[in-house]
Amino acid sequence: MEIFSKIWPYLVAILFFGFLIASHELGHFSFAKLFKVTVNEFSLGMGPAIFKRKKNGTTYALRILPIGGFVSMEGEDEESEDENAFNRKKVWQRIIIVAAGAVTNLIMGLILVAIVLSMGNLIGTNKIINFYEGATSQQTGLRENDEILSIDGHRIFSDMDISFLMSRSDDGIFDMTVRRDGVKTELHDVTFKCQKEDKYTLIEYDFVILGEEPNVLNIITNSFKRSVSIVRIVWLSLFDLVTGRYGLTDLSGPVGTVNVIADATQNAVNNKEGLKSALEMMALISINIGVFNLFPLPALDGGRLVFLCLEGIRRKPVNPKYEGFVHAAGLVLLLGLMLVVTFNDILTIVRGAAG
Repeated sequence: MEIFSKIWPYLVAILFFGFLIASHELGHFSFAKLFKVTVNEFSLGMGPAIFKRKKNGTTYALRILPIGGFVSMEGEDEESEDENAFNRKKVWQRIIIVAAGAVTNLIMGLILVAIVLSMGNLIGTNKIINFYEGATSQQTGLRENDEILSIDGHRIFSDMDISFLMSRSDDGIFDMTVRRDGVKTELHDVTFKCQKEDKYTLIEYDFVILGEEPNVLNIITNSFKRSVSIVRIVWLSLFDLVTGRYGLTDLSGPVGTVNVIADATQNAVNNKEGLKSALEMMALISINIGVFNLFPLPALDGGRLVFLCLEGIRRKPVNPKYEGFVHAAGLVLLLGLMLVVTFNDILTIVRGAAG
């Protein structure tokens, strides 16, 4: 029982991660079937199959490694004379099929965000109601009842944006746009106390925002707003990675993700706030997967969408030979990146255990 108490959070985390992958692939699969595309295989996991069953021309498989999955469609990566092959369907149908997986993850994330908001006593807004004693932001421009509209040119969609955009600063000084007494007001050099910790700058959040009691209307509204905030967090985090603000050691792969979910799951057992945090983490991961898959990179759904859009514009497909080469090269790079971040995940876990 003691062993089980230690491993069950990881089993739950693996199941949840598998569920996210399954829903992604189910998105592709559902629309492929809707448009009558011949689907050769619907597989969850990678590696050798531990279960296979063929029904109506499609092989359903469960594979030993609970990471990834795929939908194998006739004519997806090669020419096919099958009248129901993927390559013989209209461009708009193929675009929907390819995008459906990521969109499913985004919708699932949106639903999880709505559940999290419904569990709380209050929903955060962008309006300041008071300040902590000695607040430097109040001394340098902010006032009570200000509604924060943007920080350093980035629009505020939800209260999540305030803390995230502030966390990206290296000096704690911001240009803000606020609504004050119904009028938009530009504030320059709003300053917060900050301190350095390792290579990061920690900003002191010195004001309190207004919270609203949840109801059906503001839960729905804020679910969309927070989901948009999470999407932008993913994009800006990628930008920070590319520009060198973060390194590869700051990335996390499947192993690290499962470890984080497992910790959140363990905490969820203890109290309601723990469960709320776990669901919030799952929403973030689900939306992250959806957004990442739409990046216009080879081997990802976004890369395939680029070629399909080019086909729609040119009225003829890109030579499959060249497209295949691009995706193959992208897959090699993606697998290499996954190996690096997985090694880093394992190293981080080992160091944590040793510490």
